[in-house]
Amino acid sequence: MKYNFNFEDASQIFVGSFALAVPISFSEEAWRLGETLPILNLLVLFTLSMVFLALYTYESVFQRDISKRKMVFILRILIAYFITAMVVMLVLFCINKLPLLSNSLVALKRVIIISMPASMGAIVVDSFDKE
Repeated sequence: MKYNFNFEDASQIFVGSFALAVPISFSEEAWRLGETLPILNLLVLFTLSMVFLALYTYESVFQRDISKRKMVFILRILIAYFITAMVVMLVLFCINKLPLLSNSLVALKRVIIISMPASMGAIVVDSFDKE
């Protein structure tokens, strides 16, 4: 069983998150949700992202065996979400929909909204070569 995190894992997360971040980032619905979604809903969405990442990582990447590597398990989830958020920010920046300086809250909301499905794509692709 492979527990370490390497460049291949990072590149798989990057590709998986990019695959879902691109189409969703070009969606006007996602942009508007970033403007209108209440903070409570945003927190629930973020929590759901982390829970789904943890469940999928536990079941598919670690195959229910984290007893000896709990910290690696947690770090893998955090790294996957961080890479995903960076990919989402890059895509939104490229299409001029990441108003970091003019409206940071909207920018953060858009990143969290789009990172939810993009992180699922990231972790699924990351699990492809696991046995």
